[in-house]
Amino acid sequence: MARPELAVPLLELQQITVAGRDRPRLEALDLRICCGERVALLGASGAGKSTLLAVANGSQAADAGQVLWQGLPPARSGRQRRRQRARIGTLWQDLRLIEELSVQQNLNAARLAQWGWPRALLNLLLPLETAACAEALRQMELDPALLPQPVTALSGGQRQRLAMARLLRQQPSLLLADEPLASLDPRLATQLLALLLRQAQAPRALLLSLHRPDLLVGFDRVIGLRQGRLLFDCAAAAVDGACLRHLYGADAAPP
Repeated sequence: MARPELAVPLLELQQITVAGRDRPRLEALDLRICCGERVALLGASGAGKSTLLAVANGSQAADAGQVLWQGLPPARSGRQRRRQRARIGTLWQDLRLIEELSVQQNLNAARLAQWGWPRALLNLLLPLETAACAEALRQMELDPALLPQPVTALSGGQRQRLAMARLLRQQPSLLLADEPLASLDPRLATQLLALLLRQAQAPRALLLSLHRPDLLVGFDRVIGLRQGRLLFDCAAAAVDGACLRHLYGADAAPP
C-alpha cells in the first residue's frame, strides 16, 4: 500500500525546456516529487542532470514550461522568493563551502534566508546558535568540537559531511544533490548515501543525481535522463540491465 504522504506534491516541473547550443539541455520535461519520496536521477555526462536540479532550485530559469512549489508558482517579491527557495536545499558536487570561515559559520550560512542581513553579519563576528550547529554535526556523525575550526583544517570526508550538515541546518523540505558521491571512495560513498537517505523521510523528499546505478538500493523511484529528455520514470526495483543499456547506449557501460 502506498504511503499517504507520497500523495503530497512538493515540486512539479511541467513541460520544462532549457535551450542549449546544439540541442536543448532539457526538452518538454515533466517531473513531480512528493513528500517522503527518495528519487535517484541517472544519465550520462551531458544528459541534463545538473540543469534539471538548477531549474528545480530556482537558480536556472526555464525557457518554457512552469515550475510549481507546493502547487504555487515562484513568489514574485524578493523576500518571499528567498524564503520559498530556502525550502529547497542543494548539495552541490563542489560542496560550495566558504573556505575563509569556520565550520560553525558555514553551518549558519544555511540560515541566511531566514535571518536577513543584520544577523548574517553578526554571524561573522559571534558564534551563533551553537547548540543547533552541534546537533547538525552529530546527525552527520561529526564531532561538535570541530565548530570553531576553519574549513581548511577538515579532511575530504569531513567536508562532505559538513556540506550535508549545512543542508540539514537549512531545514529544507526538498533535498537536491548533484552527484555528491562522485569523488568519494566506495566505502565513504555508501556511508554518506545512507545518511542522506535517512534524512529524506516525510515531510522531506530527496532528488539525487547519481553516476553509479549500483547505489540505487534505498530509493523509491529512478528517473532516467538522456539528451535532455525523460527516458523513464519508474520504481527503483524495476531498473534492470535493459533500462541501463537504453539509457547509456547499448555498447556503453554506466560511467
